[in-house]
Amino acid sequence: MQRIRTWLCLAALGGGLSLPALAADVVRLGNLKFAHYGAISYMKEIAPKYDLKIEERMFAKGIDIMPAIVAGEVDIAASAADAAVAGRAGGAPIFAVAGFARGGARIVAAKDSGIKSVKDLKGKKVGVARGGAQELLLAAELAKYKLSWSDKPGKDVQVIYMPFADLNQALMGKQIDAMSQSEPQSSQAINKGFGVEVLKPYDTPLGEPIRTLVMTEKMYKERRGVAERLIKCFVEATNTFIKNPKLAEKYVRENMFKNQISADDFQDAISNSPYSYDLSVVHIQTTTDMMQQYGIGKMAKPPKAADWVKLDLLSKAKQDLKVN
Repeated sequence: MQRIRTWLCLAALGGGLSLPALAADVVRLGNLKFAHYGAISYMKEIAPKYDLKIEERMFAKGIDIMPAIVAGEVDIAASAADAAVAGRAGGAPIFAVAGFARGGARIVAAKDSGIKSVKDLKGKKVGVARGGAQELLLAAELAKYKLSWSDKPGKDVQVIYMPFADLNQALMGKQIDAMSQSEPQSSQAINKGFGVEVLKPYDTPLGEPIRTLVMTEKMYKERRGVAERLIKCFVEATNTFIKNPKLAEKYVRENMFKNQISADDFQDAISNSPYSYDLSVVHIQTTTDMMQQYGIGKMAKPPKAADWVKLDLLSKAKQDLKVN
């Protein structure tokens, strides 16, 4: 495509021809509606600078994006690392090309529940969305305190699976005693007074989970020029949000959430899920190993991180844009 553009420009200059504008390259983005996914959404606003048109499609969970990738409907997607690992294990033709946020989770108990630590979850019902980082973090915390769990009664903790969007309502309605929830929903529960923080679950071998930007193998291998421009767009969008937090807040609150979250909700959420760029093979391998250990993702053959974590585009983009 770049060679064609160059040839047409030269031909126009040499022959005095008027040159119609060429259509921007279209990239189909799968995204989620969370505060720390804001810079991913903002990419579409600056995409024309990189001769791109980004078409964004929102999904309920990261794992829900994988069938769309397999069907050829999505080119690049934002998801939790464990959703990406499960997708790759299930045959999704993806490479992990960057990280875009750290953390982004809390274990929150109902007010007046008496739950003050993970060990207090024994005998309780804990809500979580299946297939998100919060499920793996919850499992790691329960294992750390030697608590058993199942979605059926009879174990130390009964896990209740439900969508992210339903967890806060379930906690408020006392259908569950606690939840492992994402941002900004966990901050909202605390700020509205029906939830209290138990902990930010980052004290296991996983540490802070890293949200992962994945790209189809087809784009990485066959649309290399588009892929390079796309990751530059990602780096600039992220750098813009890091350096201009007021813009980040305005965009997320107004464009993504239509003013349904407060300034305090946003600030609390981002303090627990800062925007970032980086990813590592080690982190993805640790995520994979822990998923296998706790039976999350039901992977018959866990993928080796070194085979599908490709960070060369990110490194080049950061170097070109002089971003540390």
